[in-house]
Amino acid sequence: MSSPNYSKQLNKTSKLFILLIIILVPFFIFLLRLFSMQIKQGSHYRTQSNAISSQVSVIPAQRGEIFDRNAVLPMVINTDSFAVYVTPGEIPSERYDTVIARLANFLNITKNEIDNKIPKYLRRSYSTIQVKSNINFNTIMNIAENKTDLPGISWGAKPIRNYLHTGSLSHIVGYVGDITKDEWTVLYNQGYTRNSIVGKTGIEKQYDSLLQGKPGKEISTIDVHGKIISEKPQVIEPKMGDSLVLTIDSDIQKLVEEALGKRVGASVVLKPSTGEILAMVSYPFFDSNIFNQENSGSEFNKLLNDPLKPLINRAVQLSYPPASTFKIVMSTAMLQENAFPSTQPIECKGRMVYGGHLFNCHVKYPGHGWLDLKNGFAQSCDVYYWTVGRDNLGIEKIASYAREFGFGQSSQIDLPSQVSGLVPTAEWKEKKYHEKWLGGDTMSVSIGQGYMEATPLQLANMVAMVSNEGVIYKPHLLKEIRDPVTNEITKEIKPEILTESTIDKAVWKEIQEIMRYTVTDGTPQYPMHNDVVQIACKTGTAEVDQYKDSWHSWLVAYAPYDAPPEDRICVVTIVEACNTWEWWAPYATNIIIQGIFANQTYEEAVKDLGFTYLTKKRGRME
Repeated sequence: MSSPNYSKQLNKTSKLFILLIIILVPFFIFLLRLFSMQIKQGSHYRTQSNAISSQVSVIPAQRGEIFDRNAVLPMVINTDSFAVYVTPGEIPSERYDTVIARLANFLNITKNEIDNKIPKYLRRSYSTIQVKSNINFNTIMNIAENKTDLPGISWGAKPIRNYLHTGSLSHIVGYVGDITKDEWTVLYNQGYTRNSIVGKTGIEKQYDSLLQGKPGKEISTIDVHGKIISEKPQVIEPKMGDSLVLTIDSDIQKLVEEALGKRVGASVVLKPSTGEILAMVSYPFFDSNIFNQENSGSEFNKLLNDPLKPLINRAVQLSYPPASTFKIVMSTAMLQENAFPSTQPIECKGRMVYGGHLFNCHVKYPGHGWLDLKNGFAQSCDVYYWTVGRDNLGIEKIASYAREFGFGQSSQIDLPSQVSGLVPTAEWKEKKYHEKWLGGDTMSVSIGQGYMEATPLQLANMVAMVSNEGVIYKPHLLKEIRDPVTNEITKEIKPEILTESTIDKAVWKEIQEIMRYTVTDGTPQYPMHNDVVQIACKTGTAEVDQYKDSWHSWLVAYAPYDAPPEDRICVVTIVEACNTWEWWAPYATNIIIQGIFANQTYEEAVKDLGFTYLTKKRGRME
């Protein structure tokens, strides 16, 4: 038998062992958990910890400035403005709707507009959400005076774009606005935020990534609820966007704008040896600065509903029948294909009957008489080109040469929106209308009518190909990219060949000669007479409605005729049929050429050309 002392000792040892197990087991479990959290899952928790403890606020960068080709004074700068923000978590829940409704009243918007920007799942968040930008100082003062009644409401400086030169430049430069939800979804991975300002049209949109710059950061310490608890945030300064130098010459742009006047239409001045756009005017235009105003929505709707469509850049976004300007393409095809002898005359009696239809030349009975190519082109005889197109070329060859000149395809200018026009064929008509191509269709296309369509820029490229004897350079508006601080050129845009033809040099020489002959002995010899510079050109009058006797007025030209391509310019002007008919395109084009080569203003060019009586009679800007 064991002694009583031994039993007591055994019981005591058992109790100590049990107690030790009770202590050690939780301790080892704790160690294992700690090992798992720090070693196995350490990376995960460190990331989560950083996310919880730091809040990064984006400091928007100033957008880059935009200059004309002389790069002296900017056309677009940044002006101080304000944005208003809401931090929902700082608004007492029972007062939320009242505060937001009052803020909406100050901002002259609906409460619904703010609610759409702050979904219900963000109502208790301490994240700062922008509800409106482009706020003027007086509005901010009103909000500040009522700050005690507007908890969670704050504001900050947010520069807006100030367009110093608007008018016709608005189509080129474009405008900016708040990023939309759809835009942010696409641009999120490129560093854009919900509060970003982005280009909407023109150069502002085309080169938005260059103009944006690099945003800065403000890093603050926050608690688990997202409330800022740090006294002094870490700040990384933003970097301003690049400066863009355009190919546009502001003086030429102004000259072209005044020469076209308040006539619905467009005009393009192109440097054929490089593809640089020296001027591009589309009327009517708009003021880009209206999008900085608090009532920009209503102004935008007015522009959208305007029947003359001022938001459209007619130089690249509308296509028209090229009319007799297309006879440049027809003549080139005829000569290159040896389809018809250029010296053999064709008789024009002022009309043709084909397929039971009467086709009238623009000079009706008795017509032009007998004409060879040179005179058929200079007099713009439709009968001559109807005959050659229908009987000697055919639609497939015509279409092939049209495409070689760049018709029916993008001009690839550095703008975000442009149309390609149309080069019709028998196959196209069959697919679209389920109808057979007829000889009458070929006749219409032969004089740039019917289904044929082209933009003013495409016609400028057509003239450039003649000037360059077979080469079209890619048209562009960006000339240089510069550092915003040092003004050093970081990139220079070099000429890039868009199309290179295999047409014989002799053909180009002959086309150049007949374009010059058109000025000296053709239909536009009076409006295109110029003592300063020799011009080569082609007119066009595109019929829009035969029952209303409605016509577009075209003139395509290059000058100087007797200079090398690098010293020339191409000018294309269209005045739409909706204007009072006055055949203004030739006059406007000559004024532009006179102003450029004589270094004259619009008024001086008009006076020297002897057009003063015309502008007085019709009004300078009618």
